Amino acid sequence: MSMQSVNPSNNQIIQVFEPHSEDYVQAAMERADLQFSTWKNESFEYRAQLFNKLANVLEERKNSLAEIMTLEMGKLTAEGLAEVEKCALVCRYYADNAEKFLKDEILKSDHSKAFISYHPLGTILAVMPWNFPLWQVFRFAAPTLMAGNVGLLKHASNVQMCAQAIEDVFIEAGFPNGAFQNLRIGSDKVEAIINDDRIKAVTLTGSEGAGSAVASVAGSKIKKSVLELGGSDPFIVLDNADMGLAVRTAVKARMRNCGQSCIAAKRFIVVERVYDEFVEKFSSFLQALKLGDPSDILTSCGPMASEDLANELLKQVNESVEMGAKVVLGGKRPEREGAYFEPTILADLKPGMPAYEEELFGPVASLFKVKNEEEAIALANNSKFGLGASIWTQDLVRGEMIARKIESGAVFVNHMVSSDPRLPFGGIKTSGYGRELSHLGIREFMNTKTIAIN
Repeated sequence: MSMQSVNPSNNQIIQVFEPHSEDYVQAAMERADLQFSTWKNESFEYRAQLFNKLANVLEERKNSLAEIMTLEMGKLTAEGLAEVEKCALVCRYYADNAEKFLKDEILKSDHSKAFISYHPLGTILAVMPWNFPLWQVFRFAAPTLMAGNVGLLKHASNVQMCAQAIEDVFIEAGFPNGAFQNLRIGSDKVEAIINDDRIKAVTLTGSEGAGSAVASVAGSKIKKSVLELGGSDPFIVLDNADMGLAVRTAVKARMRNCGQSCIAAKRFIVVERVYDEFVEKFSSFLQALKLGDPSDILTSCGPMASEDLANELLKQVNESVEMGAKVVLGGKRPEREGAYFEPTILADLKPGMPAYEEELFGPVASLFKVKNEEEAIALANNSKFGLGASIWTQDLVRGEMIARKIESGAVFVNHMVSSDPRLPFGGIKTSGYGRELSHLGIREFMNTKTIAIN
């Protein structure tokens, strides 16, 4: 079945792609397998030179790459430019630090000498989503390839222009044939690829269902997997928060990428003493956002990535309202062409409602009023998700204490949850397992080998 790239701002088809044939896929896996035998033995210095060149290529092409994201999935131009720059940053970060992160570690023991030695596994399959179509891929590729592995990319079917552009920049930077390849395939082909003996591990960023399916296949073959799945991050506002900072950040944390981010703030948990003030200011900021063409620099909220996604979000909102949720702001799709959705705030949420239980992947904020921080912690943890969280308080000791009690992979105090090459990234519960980025991320797809000498 062909794959279509559709401009979500006007629902017009941009380009149609035919999937790669089975022969092409087999040849790609063979190229990767052959390249690994050489790539794993290349020096860190050589691989770093390539990644520094790759960072330069990304920066040189950032305008065209950002434009592709805007056309293909509706990302604001400014956000697209920032995403490309972040990809260059992660390339340089691992070019500078990979060797240090993977150096031998001496261990004290009864042996004459004992140490940990890190060795790459081979070909790693990456199944990647559409919402950050460049960053998600480079977040995987930079540490994985700098460590000596090679990569195969299966990107989301609606961002095949981005997928091709990614492969192109690797080629332009001078990476050897087979080190990083894009496979234009549907989800129905992933199982067979994971089952292939040439594939040593898999990483997936996506939905809970997709993660469960991929992990099941990998597990049946005793292959390593890393999953970064959905989130419903709590944004906890205490009574001594810097309200101006909290509200301004709340808008950014909920609305970036039109709310289509796994680490976006989604559940706004506010203590009752400052609840009304927060809601008033938050609503005012969201109401002032300019909905429109994502390529227009004056636009502050573009379309969602597709009609299907916008309609699914509307269904979740409508079901919540039918069950008693209050619409504070928005709550509907505007009468205009494109996959647009009004910035929305829902309140009076109860267990069983989609807005209480599920991830709302779009510009919809769920509001909760609590009596105190104990209730805030309990509500924050009452979720099947556990990706990120943020806490807003001017008492930093109190903030750190609460952070330790939150059940998630990351907690930020007085800052929105964000990914940073220097910090480990990942979740718990149904938000996934394993870690990306930092020194932990580069070690995920390595043989952590113990060597003892007597």
